Amino acid sequence: MKHAAPPDDLVELGRIVSAYGVRGWVKVQPHSMQTKALLNAKTWWIKAPRPGSQAGVFASIPSRNVVSARQHGATIVAQFEGMDDRDLAQAMKGQTVWVSRAEFPQADDNEFYWVDLIGCQFWGEQDGQPQPIGEVVEVLDNGAHAILAVHRGLWNPEGVFMPQLDDKGRPLEELVPFVQAIVHTVDLPARLLHSHWPA
Repeated sequence: MKHAAPPDDLVELGRIVSAYGVRGWVKVQPHSMQTKALLNAKTWWIKAPRPGSQAGVFASIPSRNVVSARQHGATIVAQFEGMDDRDLAQAMKGQTVWVSRAEFPQADDNEFYWVDLIGCQFWGEQDGQPQPIGEVVEVLDNGAHAILAVHRGLWNPEGVFMPQLDDKGRPLEELVPFVQAIVHTVDLPARLLHSHWPA
């Protein structure tokens, strides 16, 4: 187990749900059915909630070298270097698994990692003309395809996004199916998504 400073591009990909077998393997429930990034990464960063802390506050973030990882039904089972004790594996239950974005394999043509879509400007159309709608804040899965959660708003002159708020102070949100018929252009270098969504 290493205690080097974690990289600043970590992405949460799953949660350890139990030990697997008697040789120190762990069973991980991935957050997505697309598990390529998790399976291919050679280093996982493990976050354990700090006892007595609020949700989202974590203790130290050690990294572990992955000796082997494979699909096991809807889960992934993995073995870490230097860990061959079931009790140690079971003690990791509930900890989250993070991977550096730099370790993700190259996406196929017309495929995108959801994490790369978050923060992109989302544009729609009004009278056939492109118009800014807002910013992608989350990507969801409804089983058939991805859904973009877009907060409506504009960008100030400094480039900071200013969401529109409802009467209760909550951002106005659009849920947009992430399908080719609606989102026709994804320009990740420019951080722009162009669509036919009504602006």
